Amino acid sequence: MTAQNKLAALRAEMTKRDIDGFFVPRADEFQGEYVPECNDRLAWISGFTGSAGAAIVLKDKAAFFTDGRYTLQARDQVNAKNFDVCSTAKDQLPTPTISPTEWIEKNLPANAKFGIDPWVHTPNDVKNIKASVEKAGGTLVFVDSNPLDAAWANRPATPQEPAVPHPLQFAGKSSEEKRDELADLLKQKNVAALAITLPEEVCWLLNVRGGDVPCTPFALSYAIANQDSTVDWFIDQNKVGSDVKKWIGADVRLHDLGEFADHLKSLAQHGRKIWLDSGSAPIKAQDIITQNGGSLHAERSPLQMMKAIKNPVEIQGTIEAHIRDGVALTRFLAAISEPGAAAKFDELSASDLLEQIRAEGDNFRGLSFDTISGAGGNGAIVHYRSSPGTNQPLLSGPIYLVDSGAQYLDGTTDVTRTVAVDKVTPEMKEHVTRVLKGHIQVAMAVFPEGTTGDKLDVKARASLKEVGLVYAHGTGHGVGSYLSVHEGPCSIGPSSNTVPLAPGMVISNEPGYYKEGAYGIRIESLVTVVDAGKKDAAGKSLLAFKTLTMAPIDRNLIEPSLLTDDELKWLNDYHAEVRSKLLPRLDKVDSKAAEFLKKATAPLQKPSQTQPNPRKIDGFFL
Repeated sequence: MTAQNKLAALRAEMTKRDIDGFFVPRADEFQGEYVPECNDRLAWISGFTGSAGAAIVLKDKAAFFTDGRYTLQARDQVNAKNFDVCSTAKDQLPTPTISPTEWIEKNLPANAKFGIDPWVHTPNDVKNIKASVEKAGGTLVFVDSNPLDAAWANRPATPQEPAVPHPLQFAGKSSEEKRDELADLLKQKNVAALAITLPEEVCWLLNVRGGDVPCTPFALSYAIANQDSTVDWFIDQNKVGSDVKKWIGADVRLHDLGEFADHLKSLAQHGRKIWLDSGSAPIKAQDIITQNGGSLHAERSPLQMMKAIKNPVEIQGTIEAHIRDGVALTRFLAAISEPGAAAKFDELSASDLLEQIRAEGDNFRGLSFDTISGAGGNGAIVHYRSSPGTNQPLLSGPIYLVDSGAQYLDGTTDVTRTVAVDKVTPEMKEHVTRVLKGHIQVAMAVFPEGTTGDKLDVKARASLKEVGLVYAHGTGHGVGSYLSVHEGPCSIGPSSNTVPLAPGMVISNEPGYYKEGAYGIRIESLVTVVDAGKKDAAGKSLLAFKTLTMAPIDRNLIEPSLLTDDELKWLNDYHAEVRSKLLPRLDKVDSKAAEFLKKATAPLQKPSQTQPNPRKIDGFFL
């Protein structure tokens, strides 16, 4: 079907349901970053393949929205003849800045009926949509069935990948322990049950994993955790083999996925108080509770924080996973840095090589996201994904950006390195160095307990801000333990985050700068929050970051004179640690990469300085 035919088919189904408008979010019933092909409704109607966006379809017009990470991609993928292409981020000209709710207020006709599917929107989302519809003089309608699904001819089948146990040697804590801790929290809050609608939370709680969506080892399912430590698990039971049934035990009762609504309704009809996360649960679940006599406890799921604070086994696992991942990335960087090598690679062949090298490592289970392999101007597209139609040789620009990661049984990685593949200009070196300064300032930060990520975001942007430069994405996101590469509730960004950073959290440190049509710069490493072993004047414990990612930062792109003495020391110390951790392993598998690493991690010095002696170090940097 053509894009116009798809819109016509959707509008025909809207007419059948007596609605004048319909909201198509990127999210599906499970609110995940990745969705199975059968639920990628936004991609089907708009052609957009990024992980953040939405479309609004009215009878006579339609609009598409995304954020600053994907604005350039949306211009390329979404047909402007069919959709008004909009950005929710500022300074994205010629793309106008407007939110979906603002667009509704300006474009929805008076007395119109505006429809949403209540299984794919959260209560928080619906509150804003409802307000905008009513400001426009319209009425919000919850449809009984999704009109887009009805319009979607030859819709792909639902995934049938089996669920698998996640062994204790990687999980670090048994499901029984986790369920007991959760049950204690439910008793403290005086609630009968927690409705769990995020598959990552279900997988973490039950110590299971799956393969229903790309790049994240999820088994798509819901669950209800009860105050007696038992769990009702709602999943396509064809995915649950005898090994998993034995693994989860008798206290985890299996149900078909379609029984979730009825089970929730039964609890509500018995007057139970049910905990529901309004930021991630379908509003349909909330309505089932409130309309059937149940009592609603609306609060962030306790599993978010429980999952975010990794236990010692998980921390040790991610340290080891990052060392193996660093070996693979260094071998890749060495391969494309050999004389004349860059001319032999393009974006796709380079990313294929990196995945091939990673796959040779122990415990590898696939990529943690689609590799961003951006040469020249493509590197300026924040979440670019190369395709045969956009693929460019690495030498299409002097700067090549590669943002990649892997899923290992013992940890999840995410790393970005910006590489000089040809002669760079002084401007490029200055911009890279200013991004690096922001990265280092975050990495060196020491902060009191209770600090939220917005306080640290300022450090990441300060050097760029001095010369009027910005980047339209956050500085850091939480990372799971063989789960989602992007997880809550912690983050580092300009907007206020009410969740303080705490020891055991794993988070990214990734400032950047993007010159449209020319080049992109991002330097990203994962860090874990640690106790610095000191207290501030008020007696609060001081926290710091230990850098987990072990991979060289391209010295050819750094202007040392722009670094402070502390920043230069941090860089040289970091490279010394990278060398000490990776070199013994590289010596065994790739002698050329070992020689590359020695040069790539040699100490930098300012023009007036003498060469310092390299130091072998361990631990984190303060």
